[in-house]
Amino acid sequence: MQQILVVDDEIGIRELLSEILSDEGYQVHLAENASAARAYRGQARPDLVLLDIQLPGRDGYALLQDLKALEGAHRWKVVALTAHAMPSDREKALAAGFDGYITKPIDIRTFPSEVAAYLPAGRGEPGGPAGAA
Repeated sequence: MQQILVVDDEIGIRELLSEILSDEGYQVHLAENASAARAYRGQARPDLVLLDIQLPGRDGYALLQDLKALEGAHRWKVVALTAHAMPSDREKALAAGFDGYITKPIDIRTFPSEVAAYLPAGRGEPGGPAGAA
C-alpha cells in the first residue's frame, strides 16, 4: 500500500485529504506543522509528501530543505499543496525543489488523479499531471 504524508496546518484540509486519499486505497499520515513532519521521518518513508507552503513557524520551503537533506538512499517526492496560484508561485516552488504543485482549494473530483500522477509503480507519469510542471 502506498503511503502519503499530508502536512497542513488546517485540520479541515488534513481531514478532507485523508478521507479522499484513504478512499483511494492509500495509507495516509498527517502532520500539522514542520515539527510533526520531521518527527514522522523516523517511521517508514512515504511514497509522497503533500506539503503546504504556508505553515506556521518553519514554512514549507524550509521543511522541503530539511526533507531533502535526509534523503540518503530514498529520495523524498514532495508536492507543494498551496493556495498560491499565480504562475510565478508555481515556478518558485519548482525552482526550490518541489516535485510538483497542486493548488487549493482542491477539486475533489480530480484530486485523486492529480496525486496518482506523482506516484511510482504505474500510478502516473513522473513530473505530474499535464500542466502541473
